[in-house]
Amino acid sequence: MKDRRHWLYASLALAGGIFGGALSGHVFPRDAEASARAARELKAQKFLLVDSGGNQRGVFEVADGTSAVTLDDQSGRPRGQFRVGPDGGGAVAFYDQNGVKRVALGESPTGRNGVAMYGNKGRQMASLTVADDNSSSVTLYDPDTGRARLGLGVTATGEPALVLFDENGHDRAEMHVHADGKPGLALADENGKSIAGLPMQELQPIPQE
Repeated sequence: MKDRRHWLYASLALAGGIFGGALSGHVFPRDAEASARAARELKAQKFLLVDSGGNQRGVFEVADGTSAVTLDDQSGRPRGQFRVGPDGGGAVAFYDQNGVKRVALGESPTGRNGVAMYGNKGRQMASLTVADDNSSSVTLYDPDTGRARLGLGVTATGEPALVLFDENGHDRAEMHVHADGKPGLALADENGKSIAGLPMQELQPIPQE
């Protein structure tokens, strides 16, 4: 099928670079009168949170235009983080006992937001995203290469599609339903060239003798 569409490829993963960093802390008077009574203000680029034993349990920090809060467990390992980057993107991430990121929830400046889940080696394994145009997608990734292997989504115009990728991340099979209700199936080779297609055909009336 020559006009085979690549329905989901551009929206299969969360935008990168929205996790990590630290957050500044400011204490401001609630109104002008309070400010006149107690004109005190606490400013810093970094705050450390410690427990009763002096062990670090968290960091509030601003660095390179990024603000974030990082919280540590009793062993000093980071387990949770909230970050806002210089581009305005925000994210919350959670880490396991080895400091490996396992879940991230974020919103990118491009308007795409979603949830990403990671394996025990920190490689992204699955994601659920929704774009600013209301298109949505679920993506599953290869545990060894990190490439997308399966995408399931609905376009902004309400057209659902299922896409299967090979080990190199190439689109090899697609099944979709057009907005007019007509389904389609397309298969491609390793170079992305269509090798088979199965669009629904209108049945032609049988000529009467």
